[in-house]
Amino acid sequence: MSNFKLSAFADEYAAPFEEQLRALRRFGIGNIELRHLNGKNISVLTKDETVEAKKKLDAFGIKASAIGSPLGKIQLDGDMTAHIETARHIFESANIFETKYIRIFSFYAPDGKNITDMKGEVFDALERLVTLAREYGVTLCHENEAKIYGDIPRRCREIVDHFDGDIKCVFDMGNFVLEGVDPYLGAYELLKKDIAYFHIKDALFEGAIVPAGKGDAKIKEILSEHREYAIEDFFVSLEPHLQTFSGLNALVGRAFKNPYQYADAKAAFSDAVTKFKELI
Repeated sequence: MSNFKLSAFADEYAAPFEEQLRALRRFGIGNIELRHLNGKNISVLTKDETVEAKKKLDAFGIKASAIGSPLGKIQLDGDMTAHIETARHIFESANIFETKYIRIFSFYAPDGKNITDMKGEVFDALERLVTLAREYGVTLCHENEAKIYGDIPRRCREIVDHFDGDIKCVFDMGNFVLEGVDPYLGAYELLKKDIAYFHIKDALFEGAIVPAGKGDAKIKEILSEHREYAIEDFFVSLEPHLQTFSGLNALVGRAFKNPYQYADAKAAFSDAVTKFKELI
């Protein structure tokens, strides 16, 4: 039996990086998925800022589980050359942070087009990322999300099959729910052999993101089964989106009033940690 190692997007707690690290240590979380540090996206940190951030991680005894990059989160007719240079910068940062996992997405369609009709273009763009990733010894991990090519299990499976080990899955149960998919019955079995790690987010089929265990994502069932299935320990990364994710209604295409309300981001993140630990 394997076990999981808890990580989190601590930028959902606070913007200042040191405050993020203090919170993680207080919550007993020994890993972080890096996305925003001091209000700056990981993709635009200078090398000096990256080196300084690594020193802070070491001082707090916290390891980088992954880079929560924005790669693949542009339209296919965007500036791909610039995007590849951004990827190079992110991969260099990953080497400094001593993490091999890079969260990516599978692109949006140009205006007026349907992403599901652009499989060839999506795979061509992903191939450029894969080729560069090999140079830096990092592993690309595709997150399922709305409106990109890999939004549903079948197309996530297409991606990992096509790249034959060069792209793994970040399995986001909550995002599958928001696409109307039962993540346990409709996604886990199909993707489990290629899951690198999990994002912990719960949601209701009606369209709201809720604390872990309060929605339809079947987090406990999936993690319990994966502990039996996986040979090695694996990361689970809290990405609760309970208070900071103001664009949910636009993302899922319908309005839904979230039944869970919080005074601020710190309260939301704190409750997310508490609910997950109670669930597990």
